[in-house]
Amino acid sequence: MLKPLYSPRPDRPMRVAGFMSGSGTNLVKILEKQDELARTPGGCPYRIVLVFTDNPVGNAARIASSRGLPLVTEDIRAFYRSRGHATKRDLSLRPDYDRRVLDALAPHGIDAIVLAGYMSVVTAPLLNAFAGRIVNVHPADLRILEGGRRKYTGDFAVRDAILAGERVLRATTHIVRAEVDGGEILMVSEPVPVELPDGVRPDRPPWPEGRDLWNRIAAEHQERLKRTGDWKILPKTLEWLARGRYAVGEKGRVYLDGAPFENPEVP
Repeated sequence: MLKPLYSPRPDRPMRVAGFMSGSGTNLVKILEKQDELARTPGGCPYRIVLVFTDNPVGNAARIASSRGLPLVTEDIRAFYRSRGHATKRDLSLRPDYDRRVLDALAPHGIDAIVLAGYMSVVTAPLLNAFAGRIVNVHPADLRILEGGRRKYTGDFAVRDAILAGERVLRATTHIVRAEVDGGEILMVSEPVPVELPDGVRPDRPPWPEGRDLWNRIAAEHQERLKRTGDWKILPKTLEWLARGRYAVGEKGRVYLDGAPFENPEVP
């Protein structure tokens, strides 16, 4: 039996909380797409109704203010410091943090969450409350496997893909599940060619003398991928989710408009 990820309501758009940690460029593009769709005959099926951030010194306040949106800030580093931790690495504390986040969202009638540059791992309280309705974009093609597992996950996916000799890079939107970058694939972007400086090869021993070079190359490619990948497929994924087009069947298979979604590359 197919389970729709979201069933549209006739009385209002899907209400979305935009989660961000830094610049918020992905969230800005989602809002721009919202404006664009609002000018079409059918209107926009989703609406960002709240900005949430775990970082009080990021760009969230400016984005929320410019849009007249409520801003919810829960400083995750302050949360960890109050519990005697200098970093936020201890995930055993994260459910307590996410319960605070969930309580803060409660008055706003949120239907779905979009992680638009949100740099904290999401845990059970949020995952259970919004099961299948938290979406993220990852700067890698999550269809690529190695040993039966997704090959390019985590913070260094772009660098890892380039060093592995990939000729193109893609971004992927996916449902957020307990396994980081492990949720069902919803959409894959157009390819961005890997372009290396003259004389630079992926098989060149990169460490330690080449660390800065490869980090710079990865950052440049990730910025290109954001422009042609993230900024296109994340708003479109949110639109399709809000229109009720996605469903999940047995073994996590994704369906689009009731048919198996065999080719998730962006149309």
